[in-house]
Amino acid sequence: MKLNLKKQVEPESFPVIDGYVRKENALWGWPALVILAASFLVVLPWCWQGVPSGHDFEFHLNSWMEVLGQWKQGILYPRWAAMANHGFGEPRFVFYPPASWMLGAALGAILPWKMVAGAYVWIALTLSGCSMFLLARSWLGRRDAIFAAAFYAANPYHLVIVYWRSAFAELLAAALVPLLVLGLLRAEEKGGKIILPLSLILAGVWLTNLPSAVMLNYSLALLLLVLAIRKRSPRGLFYGALAVMLGAALAGFYLVPAVYEQRWVDISSALWPGVRPQDNFLFTLINDPRHNRFNLLVSMVAMAELIALAGAALLSGRKREESATLWWMLIAWALAITLLLFPFTAIAWQYLPELRFMQLPWRWLLCLNVIFALLFAVGWRRWVPRILICVAMLIVLASGWLLVQPPWWEKARDFSNALADQQTGKGYEGTDEYLPVACDAYDVKPDAPPVTLENDGKAQIRMQEWAAEEKSFTAAVGEPGNLVLHLFTYPAWMATVNGQEAETDNQDNTGQLLIPVSAGENRVRVTLIRTPDQILGDGISAATVVCMLGWLRFSSRRRGLRSRA
Repeated sequence: MKLNLKKQVEPESFPVIDGYVRKENALWGWPALVILAASFLVVLPWCWQGVPSGHDFEFHLNSWMEVLGQWKQGILYPRWAAMANHGFGEPRFVFYPPASWMLGAALGAILPWKMVAGAYVWIALTLSGCSMFLLARSWLGRRDAIFAAAFYAANPYHLVIVYWRSAFAELLAAALVPLLVLGLLRAEEKGGKIILPLSLILAGVWLTNLPSAVMLNYSLALLLLVLAIRKRSPRGLFYGALAVMLGAALAGFYLVPAVYEQRWVDISSALWPGVRPQDNFLFTLINDPRHNRFNLLVSMVAMAELIALAGAALLSGRKREESATLWWMLIAWALAITLLLFPFTAIAWQYLPELRFMQLPWRWLLCLNVIFALLFAVGWRRWVPRILICVAMLIVLASGWLLVQPPWWEKARDFSNALADQQTGKGYEGTDEYLPVACDAYDVKPDAPPVTLENDGKAQIRMQEWAAEEKSFTAAVGEPGNLVLHLFTYPAWMATVNGQEAETDNQDNTGQLLIPVSAGENRVRVTLIRTPDQILGDGISAATVVCMLGWLRFSSRRRGLRSRA
């Protein structure tokens, strides 16, 4: 079979933003098949190697299993990870966005656990490719758009996420980045109508991955600024500000508790040495060999992409006559990202709002690959250089795999053991930044009974229920004292004794929940209540949805009146 290497003649040489022309963006057929195939090729080695167990793999797997278990208890939106910290719990689901753990749990409900991660990755990469196709097809020819979509789905940084990081929430957020750019570039045609789509995208990324949400909000501000300068109109900045506020308000049911309840946990642990921005610039070395090996790997990938991107930018710049605005937006975005990868921008990471909580500067590669895929498809229109560059990227990854840091692997028995640990109550290790204040996960006894009397007192305990968000039992004691629960204290826990609300406390050193009881038989019930901040967040989201629906209905009626006139 001969490979056709003749120069393709496409109807468009480069995305046209200044004169946007609507085209058919048919995703079904060859585009979908190519994207599905490219995504499948990423996970194909799992069939014989096992499942890659990256940095965050156990965190996500345990979360998925726990959420599915709580769904079976009738808890549709979990807040408390009951099996974390070996059954003492943590408010993990208050702080970690819900999209990834809901998708993982849903897949776990229909697939064996050893297949869930592969299905999740395949879905996330396919969605990423589809969103990139919609972006690229709006301005590029069909073949170039298919190439951009397939390359974006299986780009080098996605492979790092899949094989070394297991950052499943970040991978899912990659599907939203091209849609943000697509919505922005339609501002010229749609004007204020872009506010709603942009707000939905921003709400979606808040509910998927917090570092990605920070990146997209900063990216939106920069791109709108470039657009305003090029168009000599500040209207886009106003539309963008409204979209940011509406997006945050739509996600208020998650964001308000996540922000307010940070005072109840040790959130500062998220910036411990090793996971701080200053420890993770490209080619940074610290006193941790494992950290240094992975940092070298991701730095190699980043530098390979930056070099290829520079070439693509130069070649595509020659074809920007009718697309100067888009080209400058992408170049400004790429330059800002490139600067943030290196230590001389440490002051920005320290003082720009929330930027330090991204922790890892090379996370910006998630956005850089949108620029790379677009300019790659435009700069190199022939298949020979495209193939050669893709091969070069694979060689860089293979070198990192073989010479720097091989991936870690999970086998089928590892999934069975993880599930058994949750079903038997043994639980799993928690997350330091979600540990409630005054609690110590390293000072507790993992095999401690559910309820004991303080100071080794005698008590007859009869368990009635020990679920994720509700515990009930009776305790017969000879003298007044405090019951010590196999449960970390948290302000959302409310205890009643014989029908009366009890004033709880926490045990010194461990932070276990203490409930005072009197002599005799005590009927005790502990419930995870809805706190005022959660009620406020739900109200903000609900009110925002109602207002947006009302606005859509009003706009529809106004268009109807105009058409009849």
